[in-house]
Amino acid sequence: MTSTSAGILRLSDRRPEVSGTEMLAALVPPPQFDAATFDSYRADPQYPSQQEAKDLLEAFAGGGAPAARGGLFRRAKKVPETKPGVYLDGGFGVGKTHLLAAIYHAMPARRKYFGSFIEYTALVGAVGYQNTVQLLRGADLLCIDEFELDDPGDTMVMTRLLGELVASGTRLAATSNTPPNALGEGRFAAQDFLREIHAMSASFQTIRIDGTDYRQRAVDGHAVALAPDEYEATIAEAAASGLVSDDAFADVIAHLATVHPSRYIRLVDDIATIGLRDVTQLTDQSAALRFVAFVDRAYDAQIPIRATGRPLDEVFGDEMLGGGYRKKYLRAISRLVALTHS
Repeated sequence: MTSTSAGILRLSDRRPEVSGTEMLAALVPPPQFDAATFDSYRADPQYPSQQEAKDLLEAFAGGGAPAARGGLFRRAKKVPETKPGVYLDGGFGVGKTHLLAAIYHAMPARRKYFGSFIEYTALVGAVGYQNTVQLLRGADLLCIDEFELDDPGDTMVMTRLLGELVASGTRLAATSNTPPNALGEGRFAAQDFLREIHAMSASFQTIRIDGTDYRQRAVDGHAVALAPDEYEATIAEAAASGLVSDDAFADVIAHLATVHPSRYIRLVDDIATIGLRDVTQLTDQSAALRFVAFVDRAYDAQIPIRATGRPLDEVFGDEMLGGGYRKKYLRAISRLVALTHS
């Protein structure tokens, strides 16, 4: 993200507003996936399912080899029925979002949208269900990253929405949140997904992608926590060339409770570096989930985070990591580690 000015501000002073039209216009791949293609996806030969997934998805997007035609006295081979949706099942960091963005860029569609699950549900929350249907009706493609399975109400709303859109000709591509490198747990993600969206399950072809989290390959396994003097110097240096936020962690957590999650994207507009002082472990589940949504927006925009206090990979306690939102917290930790190293 390029900043339009330089200096230091407080995120807790920002009061962003976002309209439904602006939210719809923002449904495009994150900046780091602007140029994502099937050719630029590097399948790991140790995990053959990555190349297999790439080939299947390229065909889904319309870029695969054409089906063989029959001769004059020969019937053409029967082509398997193509479902209107594909679901990418795999752990964090195996390239699901890259492939999802590649579908978006490759499909020759007049109207197409790309967003996280929370962005679509935020759109419904901001403009209402029927208005969301009208805004999205007629779209050729809907890409949904990180389909959340832990909120029955949101899942039901999205299933109903997707059902209406598929009936009008929209094609779907989705991923969902699976724990990183969790043997056993990740294997059931597809079953969980299809069970929770039972009304739509027949519309999806499940495609498995194995591998290890690429974010953990290039960085240490822990988030960087700076000493106070290091932090001050780092923030000052960053503020000389870009717009930097500098807040107490507790102030940001409190402020997120006053801003609708659909507006978090505006909280980080034009920010080149996010500064968080005196990080502590979160004890309130609602506050933790809001922070997860905030981290998603920062990660989409690829904004480095600099912090003091407790390392950000320890911000969610053992009780939270053992609960029903475990998958969300693990994804956020993976992203926080990457952003503090960037």
